[in-house]
Amino acid sequence: MNVETQHSPLPLYAQIAQRMAHLIDSRAFKPGQRLPSVRDLAATNGVSISTAVQALRWLEERKLVAAKPKAGYFVTPAGKAPALPAVSRPPRHSLLVERQSRAELIFTVTDATHAISFGGACPKDPTFFDEARVRTAIHRATRVHRSTLVEYNDSPGTSALREAVAQRAFHLGCQLKADDIVVTASCIHAVSLCLRAVTKPGDIVALESPTHFGFLDLLESLNLRALEIPTHPKDGISLAALQLALDTQPVKAVLVVPTLSNPLGSVMRHADKQALVKMLAEKQIPLIEDVVFNDLLASDERRRAAKSFDVDGGVMVCGSFSKTVAPGVRLGWVEAGQWKESVHRLKRVHGIATNQVLEYALADLVTQVGYESRIRRLSDHMRMRLAEARKLIAASFPKGTRVSAPPSGFTLWLELPQPCNTMVLFHACREEGIVFSPGSLFSATDRFDHCLRLSFAGCWSDTERRALCRIGELSRQSF
Repeated sequence: MNVETQHSPLPLYAQIAQRMAHLIDSRAFKPGQRLPSVRDLAATNGVSISTAVQALRWLEERKLVAAKPKAGYFVTPAGKAPALPAVSRPPRHSLLVERQSRAELIFTVTDATHAISFGGACPKDPTFFDEARVRTAIHRATRVHRSTLVEYNDSPGTSALREAVAQRAFHLGCQLKADDIVVTASCIHAVSLCLRAVTKPGDIVALESPTHFGFLDLLESLNLRALEIPTHPKDGISLAALQLALDTQPVKAVLVVPTLSNPLGSVMRHADKQALVKMLAEKQIPLIEDVVFNDLLASDERRRAAKSFDVDGGVMVCGSFSKTVAPGVRLGWVEAGQWKESVHRLKRVHGIATNQVLEYALADLVTQVGYESRIRRLSDHMRMRLAEARKLIAASFPKGTRVSAPPSGFTLWLELPQPCNTMVLFHACREEGIVFSPGSLFSATDRFDHCLRLSFAGCWSDTERRALCRIGELSRQSF
């Protein structure tokens, strides 16, 4: 169990502790089992006794282990895990999205600079990224491709980045051609181009419930109607409910996040992804698939995209590297199948050019030998962080609180016992400098007013742990 200190910004004791936490989480150490002694832990990792003690205390503070006098440290018994949120039951009719009143709230949630933020799902923990590596890639791209600084970029993107995307698509089970890929300003920009290509104002778009509030903002800006489909917190969108909707309403597009959906973190089974693609192909309805979170799963098998089952170009797949390289490098991409020419034209017509220097730098970063191992470590890190957060939630939130259990990702979705109103809770927490995303943001209706999304993409220290418990305390006081 030697600790790899190279390139790690964490203290040595924290590295050891996180490895131990992973072993506990994977049940290599079972509840009630005695851990190696302090001396054995120090000898195995080649560290001092004091460092080994710090590592064990780190685990003890997080209630993963407990000390017994003169006996050592033991893995704490696993408490009863909170139940998953209920399957959503949205209205069966489509709604014109009207969210102007939510605009300021969304800005507060996503840009809470001076608060302890569980709001935006944008990774801000500096330990997630190698900033020096990103800076070096940008400097190299500026030096090698300096002519791009004095040129307009109205192309579908540099060949370097489009080829890199095609290579990375292999991990999604997809065989994409670089020439079919269009580079965009972000993943949400890619989704916007797809919606513009296949819909017109007043059309109906089916999507998960709850769904990413950015999608709802897009529908509003394009004057589209949202048809929310019941969604399971573990297995994703209900295919039976979607089939009924397609049979009874003139749906023009389906917009989903099959892998680590936002906010639920659900992951559709491969058979369901394949059935979804087939269902829509038979009705000639385009599927817009967001794969921005797929890389946060540790294996290619689990990352597999619905696009991998596409045989006739009916799936438009959109992605980005902002969650795994650096949020500031917010370039996205799209392979739009049958609509590739329309999407390219729309990008050009709307004049949203992408930065070629950043494109070259990003292509460099995602094709480096160590990139895959880095994102697998990030996936593992987030899985443990979410597991710890679920334990804190179970201990501090009201009895009966339901919590999602995604295999990785950045967010948890909580369903609090009614009549708890999370908008009221939001304002109470904001008064204390704590921010989260109220559930009403994730629907065109107010049906999730007793739910909330917590993002753990920011820093994670004792300050954040105390803040999480404080949200729980305030929610208990609301009864």
